Parts: sequence; structure tokens; C-alpha cells
Amino acid sequence: MPQAPVVIGVDSSTQSTKALLADAETGRPLAVGRAPHRVDGAAGARESDPELWWRALCEAVAAGLKEAGVAASAVTGIAVAGQQHGLVVLDRAGRPLRPALLWNDTRSAPQAAALTEALGGPAAWTARTGSVPVAAVTAAKWRWLQENEPAHASAAAGVRLPHDFLTERLAGVAATDPGDASGTGWYSTATGSYDPGLLELLGLDAHSLPEVAATGATRVGSLTVRAAEALGLPAGIAVAAGTGDNMAAAVGLGLGGAGLLDHPVLSLGTSGTAFAATRTRPASPTLSGFAATDGTFLPLACTLNCTLAVDKVAALLGLGRDDAEPGGEAVLLPYLDGERTPDLPAAAGLLTGLRHTTTGPQLLGAAYEGAVFTALRALDDLLRACGLDAAGAAARPLRLIGGGARGRTWVETVRRLSGRPLIVPRATELVALGAAALAAAAVSGADPVATAGAWGTGEGAALEPVARDTAAWERIASVLDRAAPVLG
Repeated sequence: MPQAPVVIGVDSSTQSTKALLADAETGRPLAVGRAPHRVDGAAGARESDPELWWRALCEAVAAGLKEAGVAASAVTGIAVAGQQHGLVVLDRAGRPLRPALLWNDTRSAPQAAALTEALGGPAAWTARTGSVPVAAVTAAKWRWLQENEPAHASAAAGVRLPHDFLTERLAGVAATDPGDASGTGWYSTATGSYDPGLLELLGLDAHSLPEVAATGATRVGSLTVRAAEALGLPAGIAVAAGTGDNMAAAVGLGLGGAGLLDHPVLSLGTSGTAFAATRTRPASPTLSGFAATDGTFLPLACTLNCTLAVDKVAALLGLGRDDAEPGGEAVLLPYLDGERTPDLPAAAGLLTGLRHTTTGPQLLGAAYEGAVFTALRALDDLLRACGLDAAGAAARPLRLIGGGARGRTWVETVRRLSGRPLIVPRATELVALGAAALAAAAVSGADPVATAGAWGTGEGAALEPVARDTAAWERIASVLDRAAPVLG
């Protein structure tokens, strides 16, 4: 009996690579191969060797094929979704000149501020790119490289995002997509192309950049013989343009022009992100006004401190993740690595409101509350900027994804502070599933969002709303608003 066609969706994140093998017709996951990454750096530096990403991809695909027990010949397509914003600089042979600067490397905060002023302020940036430079944005990292390592900047024959680098290794073609490109700081969401004026401002040669495919599901090439040998896959299978991790998660949820529009999502992972697929192009300095990978827009607000920050507080207190209780009078803003939304790159954690009666579980609960409050307030900013509250989005269920969505205390804290109905999708690998849908669409020519919608990957348990804890919300808001000048 012939093997049903299989596609591979790759999630190359900050910490690891996951290669999900899925039935191309039903989306049913067959296996997930995994391999770890290494992140180096201290005092704001966060770097990884891109060659380790490639080796991790090869290991993850091999592990997935073994676990699934399918013949490699059944695989028909592959797509990569990668961590956004990272800066990869290549020599003329396509080899990395230095480790990649990752999205959460905050050394480029001064360069982000300088770039903002150089163009005339936040309004000028949002009008052209949809986003104001912050430390995470690739343009700020490129400027940091120019100022701190001019020899590497001058030698760069290729400038890539993490997913671009891996796609190029697969297909031998320098390609990206509108979604991930929109996080660089040199791509215009107004024109759907690289902005010549911004390239000039950055001293960046357009020839060093990858071509922007129409969508993340566009077939940009075929798996090369060399890549096929490294991966143990058939040469010539479809390679999609791929996209950024947040854009792939949106596809996996069925968000986009051929699916759900104006439905809010909160992702609880290493970072906390709030986003929605919409036809509205927002221009708010508080948002990352990204493009989606399917031709719509994906405005997003990102907070740096989410699950890892709360886990750190739990470890300091010697408590388990679910030993938390509501924080009482205590307020803990767990900004352990600076913060992105609000834009406080130099911030440290802040604890206030302690009493003799304050308990360890309450302190842990206050950390959860601080992280969730920050993410939910970012979501409120997003909805207002897109006019989605007026459209009734506030009453729509909030889709909760990421590792935190599997944690009881995370879910209950979101319910208590938001007062919203929630949907927790059953699928646990939405980024990889979204990438698999891109791969399947690259093979079939179908719309990737419609493909994921037919697969049902965004379906899950519905939770009714609970009464909103307005007292906790107002207490945290008051502390943050008064402390922001000090935190900054």
C-alpha cells in the first residue's frame, strides 16, 4: 500500500529545533523530532551559531523520520518557521561571519533609539514600516554591528533572518516572505517591499538581502542534492519560503484572509505576545505592525518576560509552578531581562507592597500577575490601534497558546485578570503545524490558512469567562505607571 504524502514543518526557535511530520492531506501529526540549540552571552548579549541551527534541523528531521516510521520518499515538501529579528551575516560562500545576534539581545537598544530619531521619530517609522525600532528589530542589530564590528559589517555579502538562512540551506535560494521581512526595520508594510530610503539610512545594499516571495507558502525552490543528503530526504521536493514563528503560529490557528480575522491571540512562552490577523494596517508606535504571511496584517505586541521570568521567581522561592496564590497587596513586575512592551530595555524586576503577612505563594502569584498584566495590557493596546474593540473583538474568545497555556496557574491568571472567554487549542506545536501547512500549500498551490483551517489545528477547549479581578489590575497598573520613569 503506497505511503500517504507527508510534509515537514520546522520550528527553529531560540532554544531548539522541532521538525513536525504531518499527513499532507489531513494535517495529522505523525511525529516531532527535536534537537537543542545553544545560546551564549551575558549582560544583554544573546548569540547563537547559525551552523548549530542547521545541524539541529538535520538531527530533528532524522529523529522525526525515525519516530514516524515513514519512508523518506513519502515527504513532498518542507517549510521553516524561525525566531524573528535575528541578524545573520554571511560571507560570499554563504557561511556565517559571526554568531547570529538574536531577537532578545538588548545591546542594540541605543542604536534603536538613534535610528528612531534619525528618521524623524516614531510616527515616521510607523508610517513606513508599521513599527518603531526597538532593541529586538534587525535594523538596530545591523547598526550595532556597523558601530561595534565594522569589519564584519563591511564583509557581509548576505544579510539574513534566521529562517532565511535555513531556507537558503534547503533550496540554495536567498528568499524570505512578507511576514518575517516586516520585522527587519527595512521592509515597508505600506508598499510591500524593501524601503530604498531606509536601506540608504542603514548603509545596507539591497543585493545582500533575500528576494521577498509573495507568501510564506510560495514554492521558492527545490531541496538541493547537498541538503537532501544531509537531511536524508529526496532531492527535488518543494521548499516553501517559510516565515517567522509568530506568523506561522497564526497560520496554524487558521488566522488570515481565508480564515479567522480580528480574533485575538495571547502566546505565553519565553516571551509573551499578543496578535491578531486583520485587514487593517495599524500605525501605532506601541505595536510591531507586522505583515502576515498570507497577504493580511499581523499587528503584534511583545513582552520579553513571561514563562522564564516567572519560573525564575518560583526557583528563587523554592516553589513549584502551581504553588502560587493571588498576590494580595504585593506587586511584582518580573522585568528580569529589560522589557519591550512597555519599552524599558534597561529595566530590572520590581517588587513592592510587601507585608508581614505576605507569603511565598503570594509572591509567586504576584509574578504571574505582573507578567499576565503586561501581556494583556499590550493586547488592549493592539485592539485599540486596530479598531477591533469597536468591531466586537473584545467579546470574542481569547486564544491562549504557548507553553504557558498548558499551565493551570497561567490559564487561571489570564482568566482572572482578563475576564474574557478563552479557547485553548489542543495542538501543542502550532508554529510547526503552521509551517507544515505552508509546506503543504507549496506542494498543492492551495491557501495555507485554508489548509490549516481544514486540518482543524486551531480547535480546542472553550473556557467560560470569570469575573475580572479589577482590584488586582488597577493595583498593578498604578505601580507600573508610577515606576516607569525609574524602571527606564
